[in-house]
Amino acid sequence: MLARIPYRRYLAILGVTFAVLAIALGIAPKYRGDWVMENVLVLLFLGAAVLLQRRLALSRLSWTFVFVFLCLHELGAHYTYSEVPYDDWCRALFGWTLSEKLGLHRNHYDRLVHFSYGLLLAYPVRELFLRVGDAKGFWGYFLPLDVTMSTSMLYELFEWATAVVFGGDLGAAYLGTQGDEWDAHKDMALASLGALIAMTLTALVNHRLNRDFAREWAESLRVKRDQPLGEVEIERLRRSRG
Repeated sequence: MLARIPYRRYLAILGVTFAVLAIALGIAPKYRGDWVMENVLVLLFLGAAVLLQRRLALSRLSWTFVFVFLCLHELGAHYTYSEVPYDDWCRALFGWTLSEKLGLHRNHYDRLVHFSYGLLLAYPVRELFLRVGDAKGFWGYFLPLDVTMSTSMLYELFEWATAVVFGGDLGAAYLGTQGDEWDAHKDMALASLGALIAMTLTALVNHRLNRDFAREWAESLRVKRDQPLGEVEIERLRRSRG
């Protein structure tokens, strides 16, 4: 169905929709300072995405995943992640809250977005590895998972460093641990779980549709170079220069 929509028109729809949402949520955020910090990475990402798009047009599916994730992020930036009032919305719609139904004792919107980071962005990363790095078989699924896990860790370090630099209420709002000393570990675990699910589903679809799936998987794990690297490769390079 996505393939039936002209590519540029589809990207324009996503771009305009996101711009309207971001502007609306940026008019009166709950904490302006936190909103600004939350959107610094978004601006950097969008700048990189525009440059990437000029050289490598990602699929409509990849951009849809990116769009959904950014929308979730903007909602969290508007309220701050730890104060997104999903319980109030549920009570207004259904007369009960998620916290009551699930026995939750903290605001879990940040957990949802960390999980969505892996679930939604692992596929676009996979597309980059396949189209730029020519990853095949096993590596086409493992590398996106690996990148998701490592970037999730880097984000937690960035979040911690930012909170230390700014300190006070602003730093606490940005960090959003809500008193949980294992908050960063749980966030990274959820992002990893999301990416694992995304790559597992992708593998299942490819296994069903791609007749060469098993052959490509086996070939990707075959040793291509019998000679070890390390000191052996250093010696070979040294001799080639001499």
